[in-house]
Order: sequence, then structure tokens, then C-alpha cells
Amino acid sequence: MNTIDKIDFNGKKAIIRVDFNVPLNDAFEITDDSRLVAAIPTIHKIIENGGSAILMSHLGRPKNGAENKFSLQHIVNRLSELLKTNVKFVADCIGDTVNAAAMELKSGEVLLLENLRFYKEEEAGDIEFSKKLAGLADIYINDAFGTAHRAHASTAVMAQFFEIKTLGYIMAKEVENAEKIMKAPQSPFTAIVGGAKVSDKILIIRNLLSVADNIIIGGGMAFTFFKAQGGNIGSSLCEDDRIEDCKNIISEAESKGVKLYLPKDSHCSKGFGNDNDKQMCDTNSIPEGYMGLDIGAMAIASFSECILKSKTILWNGPMGVFEMSNFAAGTTAIAESVAQATQNGAFSLIGGGDSAAAVNQLGFADKVSYISTGGGALLEYFEGKELPGIASVK
Repeated sequence: MNTIDKIDFNGKKAIIRVDFNVPLNDAFEITDDSRLVAAIPTIHKIIENGGSAILMSHLGRPKNGAENKFSLQHIVNRLSELLKTNVKFVADCIGDTVNAAAMELKSGEVLLLENLRFYKEEEAGDIEFSKKLAGLADIYINDAFGTAHRAHASTAVMAQFFEIKTLGYIMAKEVENAEKIMKAPQSPFTAIVGGAKVSDKILIIRNLLSVADNIIIGGGMAFTFFKAQGGNIGSSLCEDDRIEDCKNIISEAESKGVKLYLPKDSHCSKGFGNDNDKQMCDTNSIPEGYMGLDIGAMAIASFSECILKSKTILWNGPMGVFEMSNFAAGTTAIAESVAQATQNGAFSLIGGGDSAAAVNQLGFADKVSYISTGGGALLEYFEGKELPGIASVK
């Protein structure tokens, strides 16, 4: 596979699939520009090497074609500030106007295309739409890890029309760090898996059973494991159709010598809210009418002890409803332990999505080894699936 550092961009046009799916407020102002910031090194590499860059991305989930609230026009000013150059914008992504704008692009210039998802052909992976996009440039670069698991026109299909195609710096770093976890983890390797549903994480847990020494289970998904063992979980979240899966995971972990950690106690509430009556419960015997919303003190102590002994750490999913202040203690404590283990020499990868949000929100972003930019893509990678966005440039 080529790398971006081995390509001569001088006099060439490179089209880059970036992930500029950034959050906007009601005034169409960017509230978190981290995805823009992350893309800057790849874009700089091209324009500083004498090439020109054509950027394409999606924003949100438009349902009715071109909708102003999903227009990439809203990010042009901030992107120009970050790149320290005037980013050109064209209000379409295919067609004569776009072709002309691309043709006129000079070395060192940057052109941003309008939202790809204004065309249904993008998500459909339409071949003709892909050809039109490919006709704009000489070189194809995929730097959008967050969509690498989607076989969309811009992420996978259009690559076939290029002789020169590669991954950008974001994608290359994502693959490198993910492989540290799945192909050569230093032992002890601890995977922390949280979130609401077992069904969302069943495949990743099964795959991790072949490489991890310890698997810590937290969040709402833990209660299905307790019910599978005959525990009383009150009105806590539970997927009854996944009870057999949980039993099989418990059995498989035991047979493979993987230590499975479940929260011994939980902060429970009479309702799903920050201000309801709250009490600490043994997770195996939660009273009727109460639901577990965060891990308790004994669970924090047990999980933290395991994490601090680890040399490799993967964290995907919060330990509770950390968005509510009364149920954020568990996730905060785990973030502190991961940060401390990293300081002690461990390699820690935070697996995108809610985990990344929690680490950023709690102020630990600079205290872990790597935070992935892709939630769903990273999950599928750890499930053992080949990602179309990576396979297409091999």
C-alpha cells in the first residue's frame, strides 16, 4: 500500500475524502472543530508539495436533497483559518460548475465540494456518480476513518478509477494504532467495553476473547450478563434475547483463561433522570423499581486495579450515563485509571464515539495514547471485518 509520504503531488490534483461531519449549532456555527483540525496535516502535505487539494465530505443525514442546514458552506471560514489559505467552495459536488472549478484550481489551492449526501447516489455506491467524482483529480486519498466501514461512492467505489490511491495521515494512524491492539498487544491486555446494549458489542467481545487477558464489562450492557447468571436487576436495561449470548461469552472466557470483570455494585435510581432517588446496590440484587445507571465504588476499585496493572488498554463505551452528573463517577474514575496507566507506560486506545466524547469532556484527551476518530468503523475493525474504505486503496 502506498503512503502519502511516497507520492509526488507537484502539479497534480488530489481529491481527498475527509470527514467534516462536524456539529453545528442553530446559528450554523461549529461547536467542535476537532475533525477539521485532524485533517489539516494531510491537506498541508499536498499543497506544500506543489499540488492542489479537492475536499469532499458528508455532513449530517440530509433526507430531501440540498438542505441549507447540511451545507458545507458553513465550515468554509473556519477551514480557511486553520489552513491559513482561502478555501474555495463550489455549491455542488458533480456537474459542469464543479468540473470548471476543479480545472481552474492552481497548485497550492484548496477546493471544498458541497455535501456528497445531497445525492442519494453517494450512499448507494453508484458507479456513475463515482466516475464523475474521480474525473476531478489525478490522485485519490481516503482520510475519513469515520466512514471507512461504509461502501459509499466516495469512500470505496471511486478508488478503482485511480492508478495512484492511498490513505491520508488520519487513516494511516488509525490503522497503525488499531493493529497495535489486535496484532501485537503487550500483555496484560485489558479491554474495557461499555455502553447500553450487548447487541452492539457482541461481535467485538467475541473477537477480543482471542487476544485480551482481561475484559471489563460496564454500562447498561452489564445487566444482561447479570440476568444470564440468575441475578435480580430490577428495572435495569436488559436484552432478554441476548441472555444466551452472555452465557456463551462467560463460558468461552473461562475456557480461554480470559478474566471477565463485571461491576459488583451499581448506582441505582427509581427513574432515568439526574434528580431521582439514588442508592448503591449489589448489582446481583437490585430492588424492583430501581435501575442501574452507573458502576459503584466496589466496581470502580476492582476495575481500576486491573487497568493499572495493564500494558495495553482498549476502551470502548462508557460505564454509565455519564451525561448526567449524578451518574458520571464511574466513567470519570475509569478515565483517571486509564490516564494513570498510560503515564506508567501502558498503550491506551480510546475507541471513538461515546468513549472519545467522555475522555474529551472530562479533560483526559492529552493523557491517553490515542483517541480514534471513528466509532462504528473501529468497532467493525475490531470485529474482524475488512473495512471497504481501506480495502479499496490496497
